[in-house]
Amino acid sequence: MRKQILFTVMLIILGCGMIQAQQWGLYTLYATKNGTQAFLCDTNGTNYHTWTFTSSTKSAYSTYLKVPGDTLVRTYKPSGNTSWNSGGVHGGVQKVLWDGTVVWNYTYYGSTYTLHHDICPLPNGNVLMICYDVHTAAEATQAGSSSASVFWSEKIIEVKPTGATTGTIVWEWRLWDHLCQNYNAAKDHYVSSIVNNPQMLNINYAGSGSLPDRYHMNGIDYNAALDQIIVSMHFQNSVFVIDHSTTTAEAAEHTGGNAGHGGDFLFRWGNPASYGATGSAMFNVIHDAHWIPADNALYPNHMCGYKNNSSSNTQVVIFDPPYNGYNYTLTVGQAYAPAAADYTFTSVFQASNEGNSQQLPNGNMLVNNPFGSVYEVNSAGTQLWTKSGTNSSHAYRFSLCEVRGPIATATEAPATVCAGSNVSLTSSAASVTETSPSYSYAWTSSPAGFTSTLQNPTANPTANTTYTVVITNTGLGCSSSASVSVNVNPLPATPVISQSGNDLNSTVANAYQWYLNGGIIGGATASTYTPSASGSYTVVISDVNGCSATSAAFSYVYTGFDELEQQPEITVIPNPTTGNITLEGTLVDDAGFTVSIFNTFGKMVVEAKDSKTIDLADFADGLYFMVIRRGIETTVTRKIILHK
Repeated sequence: MRKQILFTVMLIILGCGMIQAQQWGLYTLYATKNGTQAFLCDTNGTNYHTWTFTSSTKSAYSTYLKVPGDTLVRTYKPSGNTSWNSGGVHGGVQKVLWDGTVVWNYTYYGSTYTLHHDICPLPNGNVLMICYDVHTAAEATQAGSSSASVFWSEKIIEVKPTGATTGTIVWEWRLWDHLCQNYNAAKDHYVSSIVNNPQMLNINYAGSGSLPDRYHMNGIDYNAALDQIIVSMHFQNSVFVIDHSTTTAEAAEHTGGNAGHGGDFLFRWGNPASYGATGSAMFNVIHDAHWIPADNALYPNHMCGYKNNSSSNTQVVIFDPPYNGYNYTLTVGQAYAPAAADYTFTSVFQASNEGNSQQLPNGNMLVNNPFGSVYEVNSAGTQLWTKSGTNSSHAYRFSLCEVRGPIATATEAPATVCAGSNVSLTSSAASVTETSPSYSYAWTSSPAGFTSTLQNPTANPTANTTYTVVITNTGLGCSSSASVSVNVNPLPATPVISQSGNDLNSTVANAYQWYLNGGIIGGATASTYTPSASGSYTVVISDVNGCSATSAAFSYVYTGFDELEQQPEITVIPNPTTGNITLEGTLVDDAGFTVSIFNTFGKMVVEAKDSKTIDLADFADGLYFMVIRRGIETTVTRKIILHK
């Protein structure tokens, strides 16, 4: 959605021929037709910026300014495209930076095709283009035409820039794939009823044109929310809606895409007679089909056409289509709703074949006379502002921030982390129109919990998180936002160490590393480790994502021998004990044995010779290890639990 600023100016500037009151925005873009310049004029009549083009690339039908940004996208007629003389033909599209640098110069024309009339820059940087698509008389006859004539049909191509002068057609729609006729059942596209098939174009409906140019597209717009295209056809006196969500293959068929109808028309309006329905004709020449943005105060998501038959004053026609999800409600056999326009504005001028309007967020409207002036009118039709002598096919109004606001960018490193790991967030802003701008930064997150006013903060996410920075030019009060997403892998479950004999075992993981008293044990990378010394052991495990977890410390007493629980010659009574223990068994029946008792840190706390009774009452509750040795060959260990 475009950023908007409402300017209320109550003054009259006679020198520029402008009347201003409750205006919207600040800058108006226009490019003199067949001229070498494009202009941004402010509402005070001052020319804010000028682009100058070469004499071989004079402006043709369309010039757009991508906002926020600095790039013009414009049409021109290459000098080599001489075989076409139809109105609106050009064949060339350029992208031009703020300083006039041409960064893309794409041409597309030949003996059977050429770009003409309008284009539509897309959010992804590609450009939709209208193109003639010539078919022979034989092809027309086979398609069911009642006239054996060459047809200048239409197609729409989406071109992705790939180099300074190159582009790839990444999507295409052809009108010729969506024809119908009830003239000859032996030919292609035959249907028994035209009115029951409004999703296709009757090849034999002449409209107000003459062959070979019976259709004559001239306006194109894109709705990102619906992923749909709207076009206007001069000689069919209608607007048509096409599904852009299809593949090129689906666009040539009758199924596929969000709406399920392939490349067939999803909606058409303005001339019910063109598909055999009854109802009033809304246009007797149409240009500039477009959607009104969702943020418009009066007509959100409506459609609009520019009615400009030269025999009457030009009108702007606004209507609300019967949306039904990605489709449009229709009673088969009848005309598409609405039966009448929601609003019609009648201008003070007469224009033919070119021109446009723009519905501004506050309810005002910019109306462009292609052979004279640009006007801003309010919702009552009262003229608020005019700029004379523009002579531009199209004109558009922008807010201060759309033209001069910053363009924010943000990055993250790394993009995928383990829970609890740090992420470096970076941001920057660019504004080619400003000199030494000062910026402020405001970071937030979703899920909420992170905020920062630093340009490049550090975050510590515990779950998948989107971070958004709002960068504000503090001098202008204009802001821009950018977002980055960080994928967060959860940590594995904390491992648990258990002892089996002299071995320490970890719970199952993808990788292991053992530590003794906080120091890494080289080569100890298996799930089991056999200690060779007493001490505090931990294990760090890792999962398939490389995320790790550390166990609790395990105190191990190294004895060099397994505890011989299966040997009956030693019994500790009682165990657990409150203090005193007595040893019974053949190993202690005779003198010559030694008793040593260790705590869990491996420290010896008791040593006695030939003593079958040991007092532990002075020691802390816990686990102790008793080692009984007789000579150099016999050693027995026992665990003792002291609980007073």
